[in-house]
Amino acid sequence: MIRYELSGKTALVTGGASGIGLATVRGLAEAGCRVAINHLADDPRAEAVIAELRAAGHDVLSAPGSVGDAEAGPRMVEKAIADLGGRLDYLVNNAGTPGTSSLIPPTALDRITEDLWQTVLQVNLLGVFRCAKAAAPALKAAQGAVVNVASIAGLDSPGSSMAYGATKAGVISLTKNLARALAPEARVNAVAPGAVDSPWMVEWTEERRAASANKALLKRRNQPEDLAEVILFLLAGARMVTGQTVVVDGGLTLEAR
Repeated sequence: MIRYELSGKTALVTGGASGIGLATVRGLAEAGCRVAINHLADDPRAEAVIAELRAAGHDVLSAPGSVGDAEAGPRMVEKAIADLGGRLDYLVNNAGTPGTSSLIPPTALDRITEDLWQTVLQVNLLGVFRCAKAAAPALKAAQGAVVNVASIAGLDSPGSSMAYGATKAGVISLTKNLARALAPEARVNAVAPGAVDSPWMVEWTEERRAASANKALLKRRNQPEDLAEVILFLLAGARMVTGQTVVVDGGLTLEAR
């Protein structure tokens, strides 16, 4: 894994108390970056995660708030930047939700409700826009970078539901336009994970986990650290890369058809 020296840098990672977000927080903190960890105010994992990271000598702080809330999301970003000393070098828009605990195939239109649409739109798509908009002045001042977490569901995979896939396709489009909006001072890119072994609200049976690994060319599922490695590269390296979406799926979308 590429190592970075990020002392003096600051970052905000949404959905940072578990999974891809937590792996990214660890990578940034281990490189010397000061990190604000966004989490829902009632997430029981956050306090333990922050205590563990601080015990390991890392400079992290709590940034509670829902990115799916039109008022609370931007307010959280503004407070996090203030708590970080008024500087923000990196923003990782990782927070997301499937809005369902079980897969909804494209044929099950009756299960795609208005409530499901509202939930995934508010968190997965509008949440990314809100956080990026609120952070834009600080990111541009620091000549920083943004990474949005999309999904192969936004490309050519059904995902947990067609509503979820549509929001992730929106993130990919939004990434390009945010890259235009923040240029030339700051860069904006995205990653599109395939199947990831991480805490997630959609239930996966062992059979389905094995099937997704077998379909991938590399014959395994992503670990959160696999995504964190690419995210750190897009944040701290890749100086001439902006507006791009990097697929990280072990070749799952290249399976024989």
